[in-house]
Amino acid sequence: MSYLFVEYPKCTTCKKAKKWLEENNVNFIDRDIKLENPTKEELKSWLDKSGLEIKKFFNTSGVLYREQGMKDKVKVLSQEDLLEILASDGMMVKRPLIIGEDKVLVGFKEAEWQSSLK
Repeated sequence: MSYLFVEYPKCTTCKKAKKWLEENNVNFIDRDIKLENPTKEELKSWLDKSGLEIKKFFNTSGVLYREQGMKDKVKVLSQEDLLEILASDGMMVKRPLIIGEDKVLVGFKEAEWQSSLK
């Protein structure tokens, strides 16, 4: 099985995750979130597969998140509006993401990846 690995190559967490994937022989296709931003449809699909709340998909430590006052907006905007915001700029999306047929992992937590991808 091959996974889609969505990353920002300059991100240190993404680099760690990519190294982990390679060391654990996980097949993946690499995608730079800055060059190929996820579409609203992709994000909706990933959200549904993940079982997570939409706020987990936001890069809360990003400059863009703070500049746009997203902390308050994620509490009041509709899922539709939030998906539009995520799709508008890849830097708004938490990364890395690993997407499989039946699972989506957001952010790199080694123990979680170990149990889900092995």
